[in-house]
Parts: sequence; C-alpha cells; structure tokens
Amino acid sequence: MLVFGTQIHIVTFIFIILEMGMFIFQFFYYLFRPQDKIRLWYLLLLFLMLFYNITGGLFPDPKIQIPIPTQEMVAYGSGFLMASYFPFYFYKAFDLKSLRWHALYGVPLFLMLPYLIFFVIVYSINGNLNADIKFGMIAPLIYAIVLLWVIFRAIRREHKEQRNKNKYFEEIAMHCAVTPWAALAFFGIVESSQLIEVLCTNTGIIAISILFIWKSIKQARLEYQQFTEMVVHGVRPELFAENCLKYKLTNREVEIVKLLRSGLNAKEIGDRLFIAERTVTTHLQNVMGKTQTRSRLELLRKLELGIFNAPDQLKLS
Repeated sequence: MLVFGTQIHIVTFIFIILEMGMFIFQFFYYLFRPQDKIRLWYLLLLFLMLFYNITGGLFPDPKIQIPIPTQEMVAYGSGFLMASYFPFYFYKAFDLKSLRWHALYGVPLFLMLPYLIFFVIVYSINGNLNADIKFGMIAPLIYAIVLLWVIFRAIRREHKEQRNKNKYFEEIAMHCAVTPWAALAFFGIVESSQLIEVLCTNTGIIAISILFIWKSIKQARLEYQQFTEMVVHGVRPELFAENCLKYKLTNREVEIVKLLRSGLNAKEIGDRLFIAERTVTTHLQNVMGKTQTRSRLELLRKLELGIFNAPDQLKLS
C-alpha cells in the first residue's frame, strides 16, 4: 500500500513519521545541552536514516521532475552514506576504539570509493545500472561482512568484564543494532520489496534508540544523585575560587555557579538575580564551554574538585 500517490510504502511512511518525531525531540534537547556530542552523533544517525527512507521510498519515480539516473544515484548514495556512518557511530558513541581505522579509513576506501566509481562516474558514462551494481557491490558486500565480524568482536571485548544483567542487555541490544547494518549492502544487490528492506534496515535504528534512551535515563539519575550529594556535603571552597580564576569566569558567571552550587535551578537563579531563565542557561552554557564540560554536574565537579570524571559522561559503553 502506497501513500499520497508516491512510491513510499505505508510502513516506510510510518517509520519516517516516528523517526522524524524522535529527531525533533532530540534536536531540541540537544539545543539545551550542545556539549552532548553523543546526542549530536545520534541526531546525525536519525537524519541519515530519514534521508535513506525518504529517497529509497520515493526514487526512482518517473513522475518526479528529476532525471532517473540522478534519482538512482541519490537513492543508492543514501544507502551507502547510511552504511558508511554506522561504523563511525559505533566507534564514537559506544567508544569502541578498535573500530577507529575502519571508521576513518576503511569505510571511505571500501564503501564510498566504490560508490563514487561505479554508481556516479561509470553509471554517468554507460547508463547501465545493472552492470554497475554487479561490479560495484562486490567490494562493499565483502567488506560489510568483514566489518560486521570486527564490530561483533569489539562489542564482545567491551563487555567481557563485569558481566551482569545490564551488561547482557546492552550487549544484546548492540548486536541487534549492528546486524541489520550488513543488510544495507545486501539490499544494494538484491531487488527486494520496499517493505522487507525497510523492516530490516530500521530494526537497527529501533534497537539503538531504545539503548540510547535507556542509557540517557540511567545517566540522568546518576547525575542527579551525585549532584544532590555534592550539594549536601560540599567540597573545598578555596579550590573553587582558584578554578574560577583559572577558567576566566566573569563575575556574573561565578555568581550564577555559586547559586547553582547551593541547589537552585535555572529559574530560581533567574528569580534571585532578576534576570531571565534563558539568560541563566546561556551563562551556564558559556561556563561549560570554558571548562569543557557537558553537564552541570560535570561543571561543578571540575570547579570544586579540579577533576573531570570521564566514566560519568553520557557515553553508550
């Protein structure tokens, strides 16, 4: 069943709506905390998936006033782009350091380069898409299988210690997220129905989204608990003053951070200083930029303790 007289299947359309809603929600949350690079990488993942679903569903369509060869290039390009970003996302978001070479060098060499050669240059010359698919997908398909095994090993190595039910859940979710990734190369060769392709490729995004939300909630609870403990017990005031000078905080920024230390939120700080809540948030973001921290808890830790505890960052590993 197609929608709005296009080539987009109803299931594809449902995924597009769901992912668009998730993208909008996460985008506004990212604007509140622009230091959260993990969320930025997740937003890019959602954007590429939306682009893949939309172009893969629409193209090729003779009714669209775009040359068919161009439509084919864009449709296959969105798939290659999505497949190329997956290893980088897992390398960064899940902190799988063993994927660094593949994410930065292997993917451009064995995925993007074949696409540019066969699906752009050669296809522009001969106009024979079937032949270009036959030869252009050999290296990407083989590399996808190799990279799938490399990612599985990296995930297993990451979770081999301190195993508990949470670690098992995380590992299983990561495997579920990675497995459909290899299907992108397979669907580039096989002319499957749009329904099967969409269901398979979007399964990974669903698994990643569930894991991302679960980890975000878990991290938020931890931050709140640690923030409460910090407010109750307090730490060396002289070190706080030294660090404020070290990071060149303005008098207003120091004033706001001190009120934050006392347990007030942005609205309460604004009421106390007779300024807008948004102004308080802007000052706090500026301070986090100067101190290279990504949350208010991390900010207070760095100013009061002089350290930045990496394990408490929002990272999916």
